[in-house]
Amino acid sequence: MLLAGDIGGTKTRLGVFSADSGARLPLAEDTFPSAEFPSLDAVITKFLAGAGLEVEQASFGVAGPVLKNHAKITNLNWEINASDLQTKFNLSRVHLLNDMVSMAVAVPWLDEGDLHTLIPGTHETGGTIALIAPGTGLGESYLTWDGNRYHPYGSEGGHSDFAPSNKLEIKLLQFLRKKYKHVSCERVCSGSGIPNIYAFFKDSKSAEEPSWLAERLAKTDDATPVIARAALDETKPCEICRLTMDTFISILGAEAGNLALKVLSTGGVFLGGGIPSRILPALDNERFRKAFLGKGRMKRILKQIPVNVITNRKVALIGAAYFGLERWKA
Repeated sequence: MLLAGDIGGTKTRLGVFSADSGARLPLAEDTFPSAEFPSLDAVITKFLAGAGLEVEQASFGVAGPVLKNHAKITNLNWEINASDLQTKFNLSRVHLLNDMVSMAVAVPWLDEGDLHTLIPGTHETGGTIALIAPGTGLGESYLTWDGNRYHPYGSEGGHSDFAPSNKLEIKLLQFLRKKYKHVSCERVCSGSGIPNIYAFFKDSKSAEEPSWLAERLAKTDDATPVIARAALDETKPCEICRLTMDTFISILGAEAGNLALKVLSTGGVFLGGGIPSRILPALDNERFRKAFLGKGRMKRILKQIPVNVITNRKVALIGAAYFGLERWKA
C-alpha cells in the first residue's frame, strides 16, 4: 500500500493506492484544511485511523522547495522531514517532491476529460512541456523528453520578478513596492496575490467598494473566493472585483507566455492550481490569449503552442501516486 499526498498551504489531500488499483483509483481518500493541524504528522495520523489501512511507503507533493529530503511549506508553518515520517509511521521509503514536480509527473497521463483548451496550437511529440499553477501561491515547472519518457523538473519561478506589461501594471508595481521589498510574480498572480490587486484598485479609487462587499470581506480570512465570485456574477458583476480579475488574468497570460518562451514548450503549456479551473468563463476569452501571445517577434512561436487548463483538481495527488508507484517497481 502506498500513501500519497498533495500537501498545500490551504488544504492537504491524502490517498492510499496500490499497484493493482493504480494512481487513478485510491482505495481511500480524504481532504483536510491544512491550517487546522500543527503538522503533516497529525493529518496522516487522523487519515490513516479513519481509512483503516496499513501503508508501506509514501510519496508527497509539497508546496515548497525540497532540499535533502526536507521541506518547509511556503505558505504554512509546517516543516516536513522524510526520515522522521519514515520512522514515525514505520515506512520502508518516503518520497518528498515539490508539488509542482508532483503535478508535472501527472501531466503526460492526462486525457481530454482532464483538460479544457484555451489555445489549440500544434502539439509537438516529445516537445518540452510547461506547467504554471496559481493556487495559494504560484508554482512553475516543466518536463523534458529523453527519447523514452518525460522527466519533471521543479522551479521557484513564481518568485521571480513581476514584470509589468502596460501602464496600469506599472502603477500596480509601484503600489506594491511600498508594501514589499521584492514584488514577485506570486504577489499578483496567485490566491494570495488577488487581494493585492484588489487593494490597488481600492486605494487608487478606480472603482467603488460596495458596502455589501466590504462586509463580506471583513468576515473572511480568504478574500480571493469572495472577489472571484463577485467578479463572475452573471446577473450583476461587481466592478472593482471585475477589474481585479481582469488584471489577474492578463498577468497570468503574460507569465504563462514568459514560461513558454523560457523552456520553449512546444509540447504545450498547462495551467494547474486551484484558480484556473474555477474561473474558466473569465479565463477562456481574448484577454488571456492576447497577454499570452503579446511577445513581439516571438508571437509567431507562441501561436503554435497549445495551452490547456487542467480541470482535474486531484492532479497533484495523482502525480504523487504515479511517482511513488513507479519508484516502487524500480
